[in-house]
Amino acid sequence: MMDTAAVAAGRVSGIVVAGGKSVRLGQDKRRLRLWGPRGPTLLEHTIEMMAAHCDEVIVVLNDPEAWLDLQACVVPDTFPRGGALGGIYSGLMAAAHPYVFAVAADMPLLGPVLIDWMLRQPRDYDVLVPRIMETRARNRLAVESLHAIYSGVCREPIRRQLEAGNPQVIGFFPQVRVRIVEPEIVAELDPLGAAFKNVNTPEELEEVRRLLAERKGQNVRREL
Repeated sequence: MMDTAAVAAGRVSGIVVAGGKSVRLGQDKRRLRLWGPRGPTLLEHTIEMMAAHCDEVIVVLNDPEAWLDLQACVVPDTFPRGGALGGIYSGLMAAAHPYVFAVAADMPLLGPVLIDWMLRQPRDYDVLVPRIMETRARNRLAVESLHAIYSGVCREPIRRQLEAGNPQVIGFFPQVRVRIVEPEIVAELDPLGAAFKNVNTPEELEEVRRLLAERKGQNVRREL
C-alpha cells in the first residue's frame, strides 16, 4: 500500500520501461528468474516494487502481445527507436495521474526509502531526478533519468524532441522545471548504493541475487 505522506502529495503513476532485450546476457533478461524456478521474473519483481509505491503501474514494451499475464497496464512503445525517452513518453501518455515515477525494468534493487522520499517532495518541479557520483554516468548531468519523477508538462517537449530524432533524455530538460537530488542526499537514503544497479551481465545477475537474499533475510529478522 502506498505511504500516506506520498498520497497526500498527490497520486502518482509508476512506469516500468521494458522495451528491449539483453544482448550481453544472451537472453531476454526481463524473463530471468531472480530466485528459484517459481520465483518472479526480473520484470515481475520490478512491477511488484513499483506497485508498493504507486497508484497504478504501466509497463512500456516493444512486444506487449508477449506479456498478457502481467499484473500491470501494458502499453506499446510509441517511439520504438526512442530508447528510454520513448518509453517515458509512452508511459506519460498512458498515465492516469499528473506525475509518473519512471524506472527501468532491470533495476531489482530499488530502494523503498529513496522512492518514498522522492514521492514526498513538494510537486514544484516537472522533473525530479537523482544525480549519481559514479563515473559510469550516462549523460553530462550525471543523473539517473530512469529513477525519476516526471510531470505531464513534459509530454510535449519530449514529443517534439523525439520527432526531431533526438533520444537523449536530458535534452528537453532546459524547457521544464528540473530539480536534482544531489548525491549526498541519495547516499543517505540509499547507503549501499544499490538502487540504480542494472542487470546486464551474468556477474551482475549473481550479485543482485546475493543482495536480494541479504535484503530478504534482513526483512525476516525484523519481523521476528
